[in-house]
Amino acid sequence: GGRACVNIANLGRRPYIPLHAWITESMLRLGYLMRGEVIWNKAASASSSTAWGSWKSATNPTLRDVHEYILVFSKGSFKRQNTQQRESTISNEEFLEFTKSVWTFPTEPASKIGHPAPFPVELPYRLVQLYSFKDEVVLDPFMGSGQTALAAIKAGRHYIGYEINQEYAALAEARIQRYTVQAN
Repeated sequence: GGRACVNIANLGRRPYIPLHAWITESMLRLGYLMRGEVIWNKAASASSSTAWGSWKSATNPTLRDVHEYILVFSKGSFKRQNTQQRESTISNEEFLEFTKSVWTFPTEPASKIGHPAPFPVELPYRLVQLYSFKDEVVLDPFMGSGQTALAAIKAGRHYIGYEINQEYAALAEARIQRYTVQAN
């Protein structure tokens, strides 16, 4: 089978909700195998402002999340067979970098993309390169602004994306069309 990669941030402060742990538990109950997790360190783009809590006091300091999790699962077995001798497009340098458990690169500004929770194309690009072969299909069930589709195209893959918000679906379609025109 293929791979399922879930990008997730934890929620709240009172109480703090370890959403990554809850999703991991649910996926394991559904029969998925946990392949690992990547920490996306967004510190390069983190604000210097403080979180709510106490300022310079041990009374109630609040941690500021500058990371998100990418949880990686597979179904059936850990290894995919390459019986058709499909082409891998990842370079040696990319493989060495992308297989590290901590990735550090900045976020994508919401104002630049037009979506409230964008992630940079670099994030799905790394996952697409690691977990798929050239000309395979990448599925994004929560397409948003189309970042995963752009990463799939960049890596020589096909994509299928679902988005229930018509505004974001139109945004993704326009961005994909612009990207393919520029790439050609």
